Amino acid sequence: MLDHIRNFSIIAHIDHGKSTLADRILELTRTLSGREMREQVLDSMELERERGITIKAQAVRVLWRGYQLNLIDTPGHVDFTYEVSRSLAACEGALLLVDASQGIEAQTLANAHLALENDLAIVPVVNKIDLPQASPDGVAAELAELIGEEPDRVLRISAKTGDGVEAVLDAIVERIRPPVGNPDAQGRALVFDSAYDQYRGVVAFVRVVDGEFVARESMQAVALANVFEAEELGYFAPSRTPSNRLAAGEVGYVITGLKDVSRLRVGDTLTSALEPASAPLPGYKDVKPMVFAGLFPTDTDEYPALRDALDKLKLNDAALDFEPETSQALGFGFRCGFLGLLHMEIVRERLEREFDLELIVTAPSVAYQAATKSGHEVEVHNPTEMPDDVLSVEEPYIRATIVVPKEYVGSMMELSQERRGTFHHLEYLNEERVLLNYDLPLAEVVLDFYDQLKSRTRGYASFDYDLLGYRPGELVRLDILLAGDPVDALSLIVHREKAHARGKALVDRLREEIPRQLFDVPVQAAIGSRVVARETVKARRKDVLAKCYGGDVTRKRKLIERQKAGKKRMRQVGSVEVPQEAFLAVLNLDVGAK
Repeated sequence: MLDHIRNFSIIAHIDHGKSTLADRILELTRTLSGREMREQVLDSMELERERGITIKAQAVRVLWRGYQLNLIDTPGHVDFTYEVSRSLAACEGALLLVDASQGIEAQTLANAHLALENDLAIVPVVNKIDLPQASPDGVAAELAELIGEEPDRVLRISAKTGDGVEAVLDAIVERIRPPVGNPDAQGRALVFDSAYDQYRGVVAFVRVVDGEFVARESMQAVALANVFEAEELGYFAPSRTPSNRLAAGEVGYVITGLKDVSRLRVGDTLTSALEPASAPLPGYKDVKPMVFAGLFPTDTDEYPALRDALDKLKLNDAALDFEPETSQALGFGFRCGFLGLLHMEIVRERLEREFDLELIVTAPSVAYQAATKSGHEVEVHNPTEMPDDVLSVEEPYIRATIVVPKEYVGSMMELSQERRGTFHHLEYLNEERVLLNYDLPLAEVVLDFYDQLKSRTRGYASFDYDLLGYRPGELVRLDILLAGDPVDALSLIVHREKAHARGKALVDRLREEIPRQLFDVPVQAAIGSRVVARETVKARRKDVLAKCYGGDVTRKRKLIERQKAGKKRMRQVGSVEVPQEAFLAVLNLDVGAK
């Protein structure tokens, strides 16, 4: 049975036709009828279909010439590399897909190295050969050189028209080895993903490695020693299809019936509760969040609903990390850790759409290591956690890989230098395209680096990164004061050189966004006790002389003096409401290195 199973992933840079190829495979193997077919079948989330990107790994079983092929579809964006690594751990091979008109991109390189690290068989495929600007032979030669393959072994296809897709299915059978496992051993299955069904509880997506499992069997999750009955077993075709058993080598799902989402972890091993396996399967390393931001409900009564929503979303997204946080300005919420800005945006949109919440997101920041004068080391996720007696601060650095057409090399170098980057390496991939390596502070990348990269190269550049570790930097906490009171949710940690420019841009924007009061409101940016920028939201003036049609000037002066005294008293007791637009303005600040 194992000889007739092949488990594979499709890996590619974002927008190289991965979901389209998956559609053609489903069509060609007649897994779905013509009536059921639609574009991006495996992108089941409304958000994925809108944006044209894959966010979640999806699994599907197809039959081809007597072989069972299990496809685990993967995302392409750099923020979702963790999803890709989990999918590859459940496979023996991968299709490495490259656009014939764009060639090898940064994420192509990263995914190829990831597949080689996992010791997977790689089937190289050049897609979109039907485009007028395509260069299939040139890109095939590049791809062959990258993975050490002969150029004539690189498949050339058009996923859109279906040309060459049959050869891809044949290559999967010929070049990818069957799964290794012992069908007679105690059952062991790797949980590579999970989801929450509000009617049936936690659904585990599994790759069975040894033995077999049957429906209604008593099963155990090894890490937390939770025992449950398998209410239903089955496989994806591509919707959930019940089956009586799942055997070694197969990919499918188990409905656990668990209502508490914290009782099953991605990367855990499932085994029989009556005859448990002696050792668990190697799981996944815990992913470390890169970007941190606060999520607060606009209505404080929705705090419990936000907590439940984050619990359910974490089951579906193992890279999400969160802990409770309190803000003077925003009330109760959560400090969340994300893999990157796109990940943060996707999580926020999913919370708002799937759980009907209205949220305020604070400015994103990264984790810093601060050493205090008293000899303690503190990890700072939030600017308000920065200790007062700081001796030194270290910030995370990344090794950025940028692939760009040669005419944009200058603008990419300029952007990287503006963001405090250190040049590391330059290499020509071919006559037209250049690979650049820079060491960059992660804090300079999380806000708008990706947007700038795309706009300065007209969308032709691609970007990927690896974390290098922590390095010392001249970093300070920039506080925003409204009427003399600090607003903790607007605090930032910035490089000392950029503090004035950032503070000036911030107070200018807040002056426009904060509604006028009946008294002057000073908006200040300060480092400690030193104010580096200030603007004033001018008072809205009530005309107290409107009812005076002449008469003695002293009467008018008395009314004005009374108004002045009232405003002075109001300044002492009045408070300023910070609207949601002001917090969003902080996110949209595009001050770069000005």
